[in-house]
Amino acid sequence: MNLLAFAPWQYLLNGLGWCLAQIYSVVPNYAAAIVILTILIRLVLLPFGFKQIKSMQHMQALQPELKQLQKKYKNNKQKLQEEQMKLYREAGVNPLGGCLPLLLTLPFLFAMYAVIRPPLLAPVPVDGTPTSYQVVNDHLPQDSTLFFNVLTHQDLNLAGINLQCSLSTSGTQAVLKDTKGQPLPAGKPILGTNGQPVPNAVTQPTLDCGTKKFPDAIPYVLLLILMLLSAVFMQRQMSKANPQSAQTGPQAALMKYMPLIYVVWGWAFPAGLILYWTTANGIQIAQQTVMLRAGHIGPDALERAKAEQRRRAEEGGPKKKGFMTWMNEKAQAAQGKQEEVKEQRPGQDGRKDGKGGPRKPQAQQKGQQKKPQQKKPGSGQQQKKPQQAPGAGKPVDPTPEDASPNGETGKPAKGAQPGNKLRPKRKPSSAPEGAEEDR
Repeated sequence: MNLLAFAPWQYLLNGLGWCLAQIYSVVPNYAAAIVILTILIRLVLLPFGFKQIKSMQHMQALQPELKQLQKKYKNNKQKLQEEQMKLYREAGVNPLGGCLPLLLTLPFLFAMYAVIRPPLLAPVPVDGTPTSYQVVNDHLPQDSTLFFNVLTHQDLNLAGINLQCSLSTSGTQAVLKDTKGQPLPAGKPILGTNGQPVPNAVTQPTLDCGTKKFPDAIPYVLLLILMLLSAVFMQRQMSKANPQSAQTGPQAALMKYMPLIYVVWGWAFPAGLILYWTTANGIQIAQQTVMLRAGHIGPDALERAKAEQRRRAEEGGPKKKGFMTWMNEKAQAAQGKQEEVKEQRPGQDGRKDGKGGPRKPQAQQKGQQKKPQQKKPGSGQQQKKPQQAPGAGKPVDPTPEDASPNGETGKPAKGAQPGNKLRPKRKPSSAPEGAEEDR
């Protein structure tokens, strides 16, 4: 997706351009208009700014405890995540609390760059030769005084600094180019974004940023130094607010040397954007000072936050769930459902035959392969001890084997119990002669 063509992004650019033009119409000074607009933006983002500062300071103060947890549970990621979330809850800290407000301020920084930089001009050829140039990226109202001044590069200075120039182009006549990378000619008509000619506006081949690097670059260097000093002071102020144990480590070193990156940006960006950045740093320093004096941040602020969380837990009051806590609970619930489905899934975890039956012991499975033993005759009824016939050496059953209880032969009695079927007729080979007559 092209960010420049994103509709909400265009609304933000056009809105900032309109606000800057309105301020300039009241205060006809480009630098003062940028400073006032910066203050208004920071006032709108003030609640998010306080939250960002507090979350960043508390997260920095928690680093020693987080490192101990990482060492303790380095081989158990799930337990490490649970203990980390528990630590965040005890301190009342949202790990994303310092990132989300920062993401809200970055679009305004990029938008100010798009509004402050010199407008780009696209050639409008006639018979293959550019006869005029059209504005393609300016977000200022075309009927405003600021639009005309920015387009013609006039009345944009502050103490010897052209706010459209950068430190890299200071002390030179910077060459202006069109959207195709070709140098702009002099004296060609300029068309607005609506295609209509802008009265008394013609192209200029160069941007006046001075004649010599020294001394013309000195004001640009001073502005960059002021921005660096504000950034360094802002970082040191936050470092002193952290406990002594949290003032070491990779993250602390990164925050310490982070302002050096501003040197690269300050070298290439327009001076008007550096002015915006410096003003924003000053406002954040003021916010941090207020929060330090109020006790919202500082070496003991995290312990007070933990004590407040414990007090609320003891009182049984409603607990406010943060975004990360909510995400962790959702993840644990999803994991529990997966384990439950896994246990009930056929053919896995306690299922062998894939039919939903529990796995049977090995001994029982082997026992099932054996043929069942035949039931003894008269199963289910109490067997009678055989009586010995007179003169017989072996016991003889007093009832004929082919007789049923009701005197019929070969047929089961009505209402006979299951399993009381008659035994097949056979003649005992071991019975002595005359046993039939004796019975």
